[in-house]
Amino acid sequence: MTDDRALIREMYRKYWRCMIEKDADGLRSLMAEDYYLLHMTGVKQSADVFLEGLMDGTFNYYAADHDSIKVTLNGSSAVLIGRSRVTAVVYGGRKHNWRLQGDFSLRKENGTWKFTGSRASTY
Repeated sequence: MTDDRALIREMYRKYWRCMIEKDADGLRSLMAEDYYLLHMTGVKQSADVFLEGLMDGTFNYYAADHDSIKVTLNGSSAVLIGRSRVTAVVYGGRKHNWRLQGDFSLRKENGTWKFTGSRASTY
């Protein structure tokens, strides 16, 4: 039997690896078609808009060390709350260390978990 919680935690780790490596295809493979990101600024972006910002240098991620990754399952949907210490430069600012919390929603599509949305905040 597959351990869905472990798979979802690994998805979160892969999400950050892809962000650091600017691997748009890898990130896209984790996202549902309707994925969105709600930044801590309140800006809501579709996957396409967010990935464009990642690739054009609006968002630059250098490291992510994970403090906790909690997963709650509810049938074919799930919630992940990840807390990570992230080194990043965003919107042309200076390199900064952030304590970021990502609240992710997921659903199982054709037997595969996909992120449907995420909300970023600090902790």
